[in-house]
Amino acid sequence: MALSRRTLIGSAAAGSAAVALPDLVPSLARPAAAASPPGDVVGKITVGYQGWFSCPGDGAPIGGWWHWSRDRFQPPSPANTTIISWPDIREYAHGYSTAYPNLGNGQPAQLFSSYDQQTVDTHFRWMQEYGCDTAALQRFNPFGDEGPTRDAMTVKVRSAAERFGRKFYIMYDVTDWTAMQSQIKQDWTTKMSAHTASPAYARQNGKPVVCIWGFGFAEPSRPFTPEPCLDVVNWFKAQGCYVIGGVPTHWRRGVEDSRPGFSEVYHAFHMISPWMIWRTTTLQGLDDYYTNVNVPDLADCAAHGIDYQPCVMPGDLSAGHRRHGDFYWRHLYNMIRLGSQGLYVSMFDEFNEGNQIAKTSETQATTPAGAGIRALDEDGTACSADYYLRITADGGRMLKGQIPLTAVRPTPPVLDGGPPPSGNLAAGRPTTASSQNGPFVAGNAVDGDRGSYWEGTNSAFPQWWQVDLGAAHPVTRLVLALPAGWEARTQTLSVQGSTDGGSFVTLAGSAGVRFDPATGNTATVTVPGTAVRHVRVTISGNTAWPAAQLAQVEVYAATGTATPPTVPGGLTVTGKSATSVSLGWTASTDADGIAGYQVIRAGQTVASVTGTSATVAGLSPATAYTFTVVAMDTTGAASSPSNAVTVTTDPAPQGDLARGRPTAESSHTQSYGSGNVVDGNPDTYWESANNAFPQWVQVDLGSAVTVGRVVLRLPPSAAWQTRTQTLSVERSTDGATWSTAVAPAGRVFDPASGNQVTLTFTAVPSRYVRIRFTGNTGWPAGQLSQLEVHAA
Repeated sequence: MALSRRTLIGSAAAGSAAVALPDLVPSLARPAAAASPPGDVVGKITVGYQGWFSCPGDGAPIGGWWHWSRDRFQPPSPANTTIISWPDIREYAHGYSTAYPNLGNGQPAQLFSSYDQQTVDTHFRWMQEYGCDTAALQRFNPFGDEGPTRDAMTVKVRSAAERFGRKFYIMYDVTDWTAMQSQIKQDWTTKMSAHTASPAYARQNGKPVVCIWGFGFAEPSRPFTPEPCLDVVNWFKAQGCYVIGGVPTHWRRGVEDSRPGFSEVYHAFHMISPWMIWRTTTLQGLDDYYTNVNVPDLADCAAHGIDYQPCVMPGDLSAGHRRHGDFYWRHLYNMIRLGSQGLYVSMFDEFNEGNQIAKTSETQATTPAGAGIRALDEDGTACSADYYLRITADGGRMLKGQIPLTAVRPTPPVLDGGPPPSGNLAAGRPTTASSQNGPFVAGNAVDGDRGSYWEGTNSAFPQWWQVDLGAAHPVTRLVLALPAGWEARTQTLSVQGSTDGGSFVTLAGSAGVRFDPATGNTATVTVPGTAVRHVRVTISGNTAWPAAQLAQVEVYAATGTATPPTVPGGLTVTGKSATSVSLGWTASTDADGIAGYQVIRAGQTVASVTGTSATVAGLSPATAYTFTVVAMDTTGAASSPSNAVTVTTDPAPQGDLARGRPTAESSHTQSYGSGNVVDGNPDTYWESANNAFPQWVQVDLGSAVTVGRVVLRLPPSAAWQTRTQTLSVERSTDGATWSTAVAPAGRVFDPASGNQVTLTFTAVPSRYVRIRFTGNTGWPAGQLSQLEVHAA
């Protein structure tokens, strides 16, 4: 089985020169000076697609929990897992139960199988909805035990790409493939080249695309010398392929993660795509790479007539790199302003390494309880499950010049998701109908498959079909289709709309609509931009069959004017504390409507809101900060920045910082919950489940504060006899990654001295403080009456 690409951690410091971002006033993106004209990779967003998850019972030849578990023959659990992010599985038809604890909301913890065709279809529907043009299907050594499963996955991906109008190509990963030089040719000739006959197979310059990832990496798992690598590249070129090289970060200089002597191999590729995962984890690092690596990379490619497709990444969610989209947007912005010919997003479904853009658990309510897996709100900013797909869509529009080049994210973090940011609003949405004929159900008209269709009861006009868009949109156009091979017919139909699903208004009056195979058996019906959530098509006649028939219904809304909003006015400070600043401003106006506002500090978005006020948390005490605000409209256009305000936060707080703050626990017994440790009442207490060490209780201070002392108490009553509890103190800035402040040791609680223990430790900023118990001589459980936390 292939090694994780996460092991390829090279130098995180590409240089020290910082890049000054341009003003936040958007400017038009420069056209890419490509060696090749636009095709299926040049000028496009490509996403890496693993498609490698399998579960018992899904029919995959490899069997077991492939890529979910370390021991794939045992169900995944916190102790037997290969993943560090949890998928949002609400749109998958089938889930597979694991040995993880239930989700925070009490539901069973289930995962998906990539081997289910519906899973692949769902992923490619998302690609369609969020502007992912092309999928690079990963293919590891197919001569090993995963070969038959990989072969089957290629067929499934091809089907989904054809169904949802996406492109795909084969991306060979040569990791641990010792017989690569001969076997990769055999695999292409006998298996993979057949898929180039698909209209969905990606082509560039008229040639089928193939990527080879791994040549030149200075890793023992890729021990190849330049000669066999060059032979393979030239062989694929001789087969008429457009060949992409997935190469080391420092390919151009042949240092650090690159073996020396590979320059001729690298320059033999048609396109260069350097790897970037884990090369940097900060915005400054991205800017350093832009100046010191990407700019000279592009110049080298241009000098050799090679297209440049840099890797862009959302950041590792598990390590806190994402910054609710700031990291991803900065990477997209840098590579687009660079003039890259295309972008490679790593990755679409990489839940193993935490850099996936596919829909991900939003909160701990949909994440296994206590498993230590971060959700998308890990830094305190709520993000919808699809938020990184939305950022991808914005990046694609910016790459193609459809929106201005801007350092400010067009789409702020969204809470509830809703329909995709553009395109067909009806895809995959819930449907109903007045009737159906046998298996020809209403859902067939939104499944993306032109071969399936809805049909009403025969000889019983009128009949209606309806879709729920999930939210009201200014609908302007419907595209209706029948299967491409059907003979011509005219259906008499009208269109109605509703905001509540109960009261409908007419959007388009009854008229004959022609479906003709000569024009693709499609018809467009325009409507007057009315905001509706429910769209209904009523059919009262059909010249070719005595029933209503629809194979595909697409619904589109107004696209907007893309005129920038007016500047937010009167930015003022409305409140402050030691770690936060509250701001207010007057609303902007825009013809397309205001989607929200972004608060900017030092060139970074630090808050995204829909109203005219925001609180920026996580600041340092007694420190000066300067803020501006930018308005975003519903088309993604950004205003100029508001006036700037500078404010100094208050000094660090004194006293008990934990009083009244939110708490959490490993468990509790009866009514002795964790909230008792911060209620100020010495007689109430928390008690864990009995006879089940270790146990813990923790407090969330709300923001990172420099703390250096805790005071632990039990009830002062003499009824609480002396006991020794073995405990330690842990701290965290994010609630996921913990460090030990005080090592485990026996602590004596004696009523003669107030049943109190005070512990001091090295002061560092911490938001969460946890007390972990592993023993108690007075009762077989963790017990605590008060947890006081004090600043240094």
